[in-house]
Amino acid sequence: MAGFGLSVALATPFKSSGAIAADVMLAQAKRCLASGCESVTLFGTTGEGASVGTQERERIIDAFLAAGIKPSQIVVGVLVDAAEDAAHQMGQALAKGVRNILLAPPSYFKNVADDGLYAWYADVFAQVGDKARDVLVYNIPSVTMVALSIELIGRLRSAFPSIVTGVKDSSGDWPYTEVLLRQHGDLVILIGDERHLAKGVRLGGQGAISGMANFAPLEVRAMAVDGKDDIRVERFVAELLKHPVTPAVKVMVATMTGDETWLAVRPPLTSISADGRRELAAAFDSLFQTKAA
Repeated sequence: MAGFGLSVALATPFKSSGAIAADVMLAQAKRCLASGCESVTLFGTTGEGASVGTQERERIIDAFLAAGIKPSQIVVGVLVDAAEDAAHQMGQALAKGVRNILLAPPSYFKNVADDGLYAWYADVFAQVGDKARDVLVYNIPSVTMVALSIELIGRLRSAFPSIVTGVKDSSGDWPYTEVLLRQHGDLVILIGDERHLAKGVRLGGQGAISGMANFAPLEVRAMAVDGKDDIRVERFVAELLKHPVTPAVKVMVATMTGDETWLAVRPPLTSISADGRRELAAAFDSLFQTKAA
C-alpha cells in the first residue's frame, strides 16, 4: 500500500474585507501540488479552520474542484465542538468526494474522559451514517487541550474500522508517537511535528500534513516520503515556535510569494509585527539560502 505522502496544511488568505481570497488560496494550492505535495489539507490548524464557517467552507471546496483540483487531492479539517456541526461539515466534504477528513476532538470542555471523547466520535459517525469514511483523528493537545490517548485510538479503530483509518499526531511528544507507531502501525500515522517527521517515517509513519510545506515543500517532502533528516527544517520549526505558529507560517508564505495578502489573519489571531517578520525571514535565509563554501 502506498503511503499517504505529504499534504500541505494550506494557509487561508484573507482580503482586507475579511473574506477568503479564494484565487490567492488556489494559486498557493497549485504551487504546493506542483512542488511535491500529494494533497492539500483545507481548514486545519494552519488554515485557521476553526474561524471558517460552514458556508464558506463549501464555497472554497467547490472553487477548488471547479479549478481542476481533484477530490482525491483534498483533505478537509473539521474543528468544531458540537457533534451535529462536525457531522454536517464532515458529510458536506465527503459528499464532494474528498480524500480524508481530519477530525479534531471537541475542545471547549476540558479534562474530559476517554469515554466522553469516544461517545462524541461515535455520535458524529452515527449522524454521518453510511457515508462516513477515511477519518484521520487529530491529536493536537497543545491547541485543543484534549489529548487522544493510545487506548482511545485503539477503541475507535476497533469499533469503526471502516471509518477511522488514521491519526495525525501533532503532539510533539516523541515517546507517545513511538508507541502510536508500534501499537497502531496498521493505521495511517501522520507526523505533525516536523522535528520528529523523518524518524517517524522510518518507523512506519506514512507521511505528514505539514504547515511548513506551504513554503518548503521539497524539503519537507524528503522527510515525509523518504524519511530523510533535515536539520534545517528542524531548526526552523524552533524559529516558528518563537511566534504564534499560524501567523508565522503566513509570514513565510508572504515572504516567498511577495504577496502581503498572506499577512492577514482572522480574529482572535493577530498578525506578527514587522520586527517579527524580519526575524523569521532572516532565520529562514540563514538556514536555507546560505551558499555552500
